[in-house]
Amino acid sequence: MIHEIKQKIVGYKVVTKEEQDVKIETQNIQMLEQVQDLEAMHETLKRPEVLFGTTYKIKTPQSEHALYITINDMVLNAGTEYEERHPYEIFINSKNMEHFQWVLALTRLISAVWRKGGEACFLVDELKGVFDPKGGYFKKGGVYMPSLVAEIGYAIESHLKRMGIIKGHEIEHHQKTFLDMKRKEFALKTQTPESVEGFPEQSILCLKCNVKATIIMDGCMTCLNCGESKCG
Repeated sequence: MIHEIKQKIVGYKVVTKEEQDVKIETQNIQMLEQVQDLEAMHETLKRPEVLFGTTYKIKTPQSEHALYITINDMVLNAGTEYEERHPYEIFINSKNMEHFQWVLALTRLISAVWRKGGEACFLVDELKGVFDPKGGYFKKGGVYMPSLVAEIGYAIESHLKRMGIIKGHEIEHHQKTFLDMKRKEFALKTQTPESVEGFPEQSILCLKCNVKATIIMDGCMTCLNCGESKCG
């Protein structure tokens, strides 16, 4: 590596490998001490008087009244380069008291897991995997929800994505353009109208994104929403 010298040299010193190793070790120790002093989420962390919260509305065809999911976040190491937000507690409210008992239990369990700290993204997969034995329902946009619990999981996932805890898997622009072109091509070829959601009416449910957007395209089952294909 070349360094440009812009000042007059008044002295110099040859640093030996041993001295360089000691310097690096000292820097590592200082960094470790700094990391150990950082706040981390744990169950004994005192709750501040004010928390930042976001509320999500869920309206299902199974109930006349909507559910309102509020997630409050804890700000750790505020004002430093290590500042981060971590979900701290969740509340679910509704005029419909039918689900009050299990909803209260669910929110207390989720909040307890979050306060323990560590990786808690597994909760999203567990909730999204719950199926209602009476059958699920379709939301606006053709998205299938296997249960009310699963939709709560999707709401939490959306919140964690906004915080950057869960990374989104958006399809690339060129792939989206290709799928739009194939959708129009399929509509012209089959002379079938599109549904309200913008996909062919005979589309079937995609098992990856839960949207009715899968058709046979070029001899292969392909989802026009997320690009999932059985042919790879």
